[in-house]
Amino acid sequence: MPQISVDYSAGLAGSFDPRALGLAINRLAVSTIDAKPEACKTLFRANDEFVVGESEGADAQVYVQFQIFPGRTPEAKAALSEGVLALLASHVTPPAGTRLFTAVNVEDIDRGSYRNATAG
Repeated sequence: MPQISVDYSAGLAGSFDPRALGLAINRLAVSTIDAKPEACKTLFRANDEFVVGESEGADAQVYVQFQIFPGRTPEAKAALSEGVLALLASHVTPPAGTRLFTAVNVEDIDRGSYRNATAG
């Protein structure tokens, strides 16, 4: 644990290296919330549509969601969020004229209901 999802606007494809960003996010989780390196699993998903309010302009978003086991302090979670925002700023370069929105959410998983399996 953690399970990490990175949803991003499809128009950002090619403006960043998902593997490099994923490795940086995983390393940050290890250093800020004491995650085990082998437990960090980061999934990237491109989304074709992103609309902000009534904007007709070119907008894009990167939204990072962490699901972690309980026990981390609010300060550690905040440090993780701030660190991820800094990584996004240094790894993602939106196309010219595109407004880039970034957000991070860190939430606790219910230990009682969470299950996982590894095959192979």
